[in-house]
Amino acid sequence: MKRLSVWAVLLAVLAALPAGAQQPYYAGKTIEILVPFAAGGGSDIDARFFAQFFEKHVPGNPRVLVRNMPGGGSVLGANFFAENARADGTQLLATSASTIIPYILGLPQVRYDPAKWELIKVNGVGGIVYVSPRTGVRKPEDLARPAERLVYGGISATGLDLVTLLLFEVLGLDVRVVMGFEGRGPARLAFERGETNIDYQTTPAYLSQVVPLVREGKAVPILSMGFVNEKGVMVRDPSAPDLPSAYEAYQALFKRKPDGLLRWKAYQSMVAAAFTFQKALWAPAGTPPEALQALRTAVDRMRADPQFQQQAKQILEGYEVFRGDVAKPAVLRATRITLDVKKFITDLLRSKYQVRL
Repeated sequence: MKRLSVWAVLLAVLAALPAGAQQPYYAGKTIEILVPFAAGGGSDIDARFFAQFFEKHVPGNPRVLVRNMPGGGSVLGANFFAENARADGTQLLATSASTIIPYILGLPQVRYDPAKWELIKVNGVGGIVYVSPRTGVRKPEDLARPAERLVYGGISATGLDLVTLLLFEVLGLDVRVVMGFEGRGPARLAFERGETNIDYQTTPAYLSQVVPLVREGKAVPILSMGFVNEKGVMVRDPSAPDLPSAYEAYQALFKRKPDGLLRWKAYQSMVAAAFTFQKALWAPAGTPPEALQALRTAVDRMRADPQFQQQAKQILEGYEVFRGDVAKPAVLRATRITLDVKKFITDLLRSKYQVRL
């Protein structure tokens, strides 16, 4: 009878404990990270890098899979996520600026609102512009007189490629732009095949996929998109300190500073919005608090993980990873641009790229 009484007390205590105390929320579960781009680009590399550490650090050690859904410059996948994602923490969305810029511009095909999602993590990246050796371009000044006309391959004029198009405007470059690639990975392959001769990649893809081309003499890095610091000033990208920023490239070409030019203001605004908080991971609205806590706890744990820190030197190249609930207010502020900048961008897209917003 005494033994039965002890068991009864133990069962009563266990029954009174919350479910999460008995078993982690993610125990036995699988998390799917939806990447709305083709494999091989910066967002895909970033998602696959973080997936392994979410498996390691989310309590319960769920399996984490990456699923690619390219199309519409990431709008297709983001719309799918907004309309179909399970709000139980088992489906997450990886976004880049190509997802956020259409939202900033208010494109009619956008059916998602990041303000309604739950931000899990976000980190910045850089953007590196490089050219084919056959262009004869070796430094920014050479961009004014390339040996052959510059040809650029992009995904969409209203995605992250917009920053590059604005860069071409700032530097006054004559570039033939070909849109329609399913991701930066396919665009890079077009460069390797000689179909284009000027390209850019975000730093994760640049470091892993383009640096080998540079070593082989098949690509020449020219400049970085630049990095907007906490004072709103464009400085050299910390991942490419040896390359001039777009600000320095303008000075090299025109022997003056771009400050005060509307096209420069537009470019710098979009760099801040597109690169400072570039690679994000979101959960849908309605995700249980215990799932969000587990995911965000994992972000804290991986930041303290020496293995993560070591690998991040190569993949993230020094850009800090922010926990989503801390960074979300700043991320949403970066999505707001001034009316004169928005008008300049919409006029450029309409007149030069036949895009009507």
